[in-house]
Amino acid sequence: MLGRRSARDSTPYELGASTLSGLYPVYTRGLAFLDAGLPLQAATEFKKLIEHPGIVLNDIPGALAHLQLGRAQVMMGEKAAARKSYQDFLTLWKDADPDIPIYKQAQLEYAKLH
Repeated sequence: MLGRRSARDSTPYELGASTLSGLYPVYTRGLAFLDAGLPLQAATEFKKLIEHPGIVLNDIPGALAHLQLGRAQVMMGEKAAARKSYQDFLTLWKDADPDIPIYKQAQLEYAKLH
């Protein structure tokens, strides 16, 4: 189980630069919340990436945050918001290699939302 203390430990450092993608701790924390079945907390983390494009720049977690936010919104029953998040991700990756597994999976999940 994801404890409160572990989620707070990296918070003071999450806006700092590292050799990894900007806000990478935020992204992985969001994934942990999704895996733990805590979509509201996951959505909060993914929104941080979306709201800080100057830190995330064009790193992959910045784009994937839209997809993961959509997945969290589906778990919360927010279908219209989820469609928007999936659309945002698919727009960002519109020129991606169509055989990338996560891109193909996102397209399938998005199709199920209609």
